[in-house]
Amino acid sequence: MSMRPNARVLRDIAKRHTVHSNELLRTAYKYIARNTTLPSRVRYMAQLELNNFPAKSRPAFVKDRCIETSRGRGVFTEFGLCRYQFRRKAVHHEIPGVEKASW
Repeated sequence: MSMRPNARVLRDIAKRHTVHSNELLRTAYKYIARNTTLPSRVRYMAQLELNNFPAKSRPAFVKDRCIETSRGRGVFTEFGLCRYQFRRKAVHHEIPGVEKASW
């Protein structure tokens, strides 16, 4: 059963693509802007270039989403699953090395 991704997922995919395509250039400008050994004019120009990047190219704008349900809250980053899907898979032994605790 394949479901069509909703608008939030498509927006998130577009943001991830934008971040990835601008990552190298952003990092270079960021390094130049923060390097105190360089002349202030060069640092200022690098900061202006950083400001010209689209807002969606910032890594902080990318939100983790569950790979199963596309839920945006309660996502375990290491597994890419929301808390409900993580629990379901842990109970059914579908995640290696993780099992439901009982004491």
